[in-house]
Amino acid sequence: MNPYDLLKKYFNAEALRIIATHSRLVADKALRIARNSNLPLDTGFIEEAAMLHDIGVSQTDAPMLCCHGSEPYIRHGVLGRTLLENEGYPRHALACERHIGVGLTVEDITAQGLPLPKRDMVPVSPEEKIIACADLFYSKRVNMLHIEKPLDQIRSELSKFGNSKTAVFDQWILEFSLEK
Repeated sequence: MNPYDLLKKYFNAEALRIIATHSRLVADKALRIARNSNLPLDTGFIEEAAMLHDIGVSQTDAPMLCCHGSEPYIRHGVLGRTLLENEGYPRHALACERHIGVGLTVEDITAQGLPLPKRDMVPVSPEEKIIACADLFYSKRVNMLHIEKPLDQIRSELSKFGNSKTAVFDQWILEFSLEK
């Protein structure tokens, strides 16, 4: 599988440049995290799934990313899951759905009134956690694509959604030895 070819299939040229750049940075960060961990991990899957984690953005109304679909941006994980399942990549599809923040629970979806299916969408495997974690380090804003966020900034952004989200991130920091 060539993830870039799949991205090309779903994004216009302008959006592809943004999403492919962001996804490559996330994939590289995820691979660094994986290599520094002492876990037996599927790094091929990590790279592919990290490259495809935002494929669902192609169907959202996200003008700043040059995407003009009809769906709200918050749905890009579930939309990506559907796209990747239809392409024959069910494992990648789950990583896509579960990468939003540190994951979304039924309680999050209900409390925030999010237009999402009422099910837990939380990273389960170490590979999924690494992809979600790596994604937190990079913005898709064009003027900030290449800037890696410091841990304190990520914690601050997550804290807006509750202490439990920051606690999950801190657990990942320990689990993947990111703070030395």
